[in-house]
Amino acid sequence: MFVVYAYLILFYTRSWKQIPAQAAAGTPAVTGPSFTIIIPARNEAENILPLLQSIKKQPYPSHLFEVIVVDDHSDDRTASLAERFAADNRDAPFIKVIRLTGREMNSYKKKAIETGIAAAKHDWIVCTDADCITPPGWLQSFAQAISETDPVFIAAPVAFNEEKGLVNLFQDLDFLTLQGITGASVYKNIHTMCNGANLAYRKDVFGEVNGFRGIDRIASGDDMLLMHKIWKQYPHRVVYLKSKQAIVKTAAAPTWGAFFNQRIRWASKATSYDDKRIFAVLLLVYLFNASFLVLLIAGFVNSIFFFVLPGFWILKTIIEYPFIKSVAQFFNKRSRLKYFFLFQPLHIGYTILAGFLGSFGRYEWKGRRVK
Repeated sequence: MFVVYAYLILFYTRSWKQIPAQAAAGTPAVTGPSFTIIIPARNEAENILPLLQSIKKQPYPSHLFEVIVVDDHSDDRTASLAERFAADNRDAPFIKVIRLTGREMNSYKKKAIETGIAAAKHDWIVCTDADCITPPGWLQSFAQAISETDPVFIAAPVAFNEEKGLVNLFQDLDFLTLQGITGASVYKNIHTMCNGANLAYRKDVFGEVNGFRGIDRIASGDDMLLMHKIWKQYPHRVVYLKSKQAIVKTAAAPTWGAFFNQRIRWASKATSYDDKRIFAVLLLVYLFNASFLVLLIAGFVNSIFFFVLPGFWILKTIIEYPFIKSVAQFFNKRSRLKYFFLFQPLHIGYTILAGFLGSFGRYEWKGRRVK
């Protein structure tokens, strides 16, 4: 199993390095692709204005994009703040705020995005989350990718804000690995991965695949499950945007409890993947990490396994380090790599726990208990 896992990581390492980095975007043209930015938001009063400010700073022609904030039954001032921002910034791109209504459901975020798409007037849908900050070259990077590769779906990079504390540091390193795998897998077309904080797809293609129909039974999956539906229709027109000018920043979970809850939510999608290729990869990674737990338990039967365990810990680090180093260089996070070895046991433990609970448990998301 270790040999297969090592081959997989080496494949990701080589593939990530092979992805062509997008050249720095030039001055936006007067004409180009048109975008509707959809922001589903629930209880994001602290975050919605910084995000809208960052979007306002986009140098992309204002007549070529709009912003739709879909308020998902917020208990705070999210919607009113967004409405006030729109009123106070009439020189900014068109901003529309929609308040989500309707019956109780399990997939509120999908409903919010679907509602935004129904109101969208532009050709391309760009999705981000309300707790994100977009870089100035964001839309121009998407436009450049569209002109260069003629895609129908674009997965783009996401990075965590760097803050003090072990919980932030651990998440940052873990997320770098996920981002690298995302880029490598999409570029090599071996399985579909993306992050809902930064992606784009054609509006007509969303309708062509019947949107979220058939994948709306679980709360999450507005990104990867939709991506796979589109990939099945257009397997060679799904791309990864490797551009530093397109990196969206977002906040990591503030506590260990919030982090584990987030990872359980992410893991909950595993049994719903129609893409069996990624399910096979997830199973391999899970069993590989579970083997460390088996060695630990075996150590209580035969103490020799206690001496074997650190050796595999070191080998795991040696195999993974070149990969995460290359990804960290792209995201300007190489200073964090000195902690990578020390966090390995924690990474193994959370992978086992989150994978198990994601398959059989429930989790809290935006103040709701869902599955």
